[in-house]
Amino acid sequence: MSEVSGTGEASGWSEGGGTLYVRFLLAPVYEAALPPLLALLGEFTPRVEALPPDAALVDLRGARRYFGRGAVELAALIRVRALALYGVECAIGVGPGPMLARMAARGAAPGVTRAVPEGPDGVREFLADRPVGELPGIGRATARTLCEYGLDSLGKVGAAPLSTLQRLVGARAGRELREKARGIDRGRVVPNAAARSLSVERPFPRDELDPFRHRRALLSGAEELGVRMRGEDQVCRTLTLTVRYADRSTTTRSRTLPEPTAHSTALTMTAYRMYEALGLQRARVRALALRAEGLTPAEHATHQLSFDPTDEKARRIEEVADRARAKFGPGAIVPGTLAA
Repeated sequence: MSEVSGTGEASGWSEGGGTLYVRFLLAPVYEAALPPLLALLGEFTPRVEALPPDAALVDLRGARRYFGRGAVELAALIRVRALALYGVECAIGVGPGPMLARMAARGAAPGVTRAVPEGPDGVREFLADRPVGELPGIGRATARTLCEYGLDSLGKVGAAPLSTLQRLVGARAGRELREKARGIDRGRVVPNAAARSLSVERPFPRDELDPFRHRRALLSGAEELGVRMRGEDQVCRTLTLTVRYADRSTTTRSRTLPEPTAHSTALTMTAYRMYEALGLQRARVRALALRAEGLTPAEHATHQLSFDPTDEKARRIEEVADRARAKFGPGAIVPGTLAA
């Protein structure tokens, strides 16, 4: 992990530290494959943070000294073992902390490890010419505001007066932005296990620009999640959307549902709202994935009664459709848009 010196600059990270951001290239993305891969990472260090559905953060503090290898060497060893034991390729970013490791992994192709150069000068050089939009936690609106004032690179943001940044994005956000642009990473790897969840992915045969086909894929994915959860008598509390683009970068958004549910209509509308909030303009989308998180038994969930006859009718139709699918197969009844 990175350490912060009294001057406010990122210190070197060669004294036994370092963090890996490991992205497992699962096709399709499925939750069942992640736990054994996390166990593989646990053979190197107990400080592993699962990032479902397909990634993890690994804190190498102490592991480098124990194995007598550098962070890049350990990353290569992890990649080889994942491929040999599970047939899963991965892309790895190496940095002094979670933020920089994520940024390094952003441009890593399958089977490639990208590392942030060690030392303060290496970190500054790594960040200097990168667009502000690549900094984790910077949204489109904030990036657009900064670019309008000529702060289009992290080097310029890090050199800007703190008062200027605070006027543009707010006091607290400006202070955090300046620290991150200078390579100061206060994040920590929090060990955990893969949360119980269900996920579906809808890859496109070619990079897809058509919003109608995007929404059709979301409808299909939400329907499948709803059917699977109802078949297991479960409901979810949170829905997560992951958009994978042609350059292998991804955007992930999560939304907590008003109440735990497995109702396909509620899942579909939530997925649509998250997609529309991204404001994609002719984005070349390679795949869309939905993940239902916070699964709990349906018998423990409550449903707010409504006087809306349309909602009650949809739920009754859903029950009938589930019985038909159970008898005649999953393709017996599908939404009209998908049938077309």
